[in-house]
Amino acid sequence: MKAFKVTGEINKPRLSTPFVRELLADKSEHAVEKVYAEIGSRHRVKRCHITIDSVEEISGEQVINPILKKIMAAGA
Repeated sequence: MKAFKVTGEINKPRLSTPFVRELLADKSEHAVEKVYAEIGSRHRVKRCHITIDSVEEISGEQVINPILKKIMAAGA
């Protein structure tokens, strides 16, 4: 599994909220799909209101999320 950093924005009619998510996935397409699923589920936002700006693969040293760091360290 690789670590990905997905940045984007939630655009609702009266609210625009930027977000950055770090997560593990096999491909960048899977990372985007996970972001759509998680944000849609937690914030009740439809996919058409979520804009993905960038998806980049990051190394284990660049990961900020402590849970992901532990998972990546255990897998290495």
